[in-house]
Amino acid sequence: MLEAVDFVHAEGWDAAPTLFALVPTHLLIDQLDDPDDAAPLTLVLQDNLPDNLEPGSEALVDYVSRVAWPQQIAGCVLAQEIRFRDTADGKHAAPRPARLFSGVLRPEGVDLTLLQLRPTEEELAEAGPFAEDEVQLRGGPEVAPGVIAALRYGLEQDPDELF
Repeated sequence: MLEAVDFVHAEGWDAAPTLFALVPTHLLIDQLDDPDDAAPLTLVLQDNLPDNLEPGSEALVDYVSRVAWPQQIAGCVLAQEIRFRDTADGKHAAPRPARLFSGVLRPEGVDLTLLQLRPTEEELAEAGPFAEDEVQLRGGPEVAPGVIAALRYGLEQDPDELF
């Protein structure tokens, strides 16, 4: 998940949704620069998402639920920008731009959602010249259950049975 966070963060804010497959590294070993230093899973960008999928939209959730991943794919991660209202302190704060990273693994069914708030201009000014480089994440279980359900549904489908 952190590799997906790093990739999307490097692309900057105001980006379209990004979908990744989590592929067992041994399936890609011939394509890696340093296979001895490889993690068990490799993040593979899915660059064929339709341009009309708005972050946080029902159309995006519908789309990812219909992606039928081959059995070799170990999981998937969706990154999208949303508006987030922090109610943790009991106040009714205004919604802020944020990134939502949601991922699911099979067959264990492990899932995780992380949230990255976009820093305000005031926060950037206070934090100094490298504030944009710092990534602070929140998250845990039961965050974005609809997105997790859609990703999990896509992993449960058999692509051979859809055609």
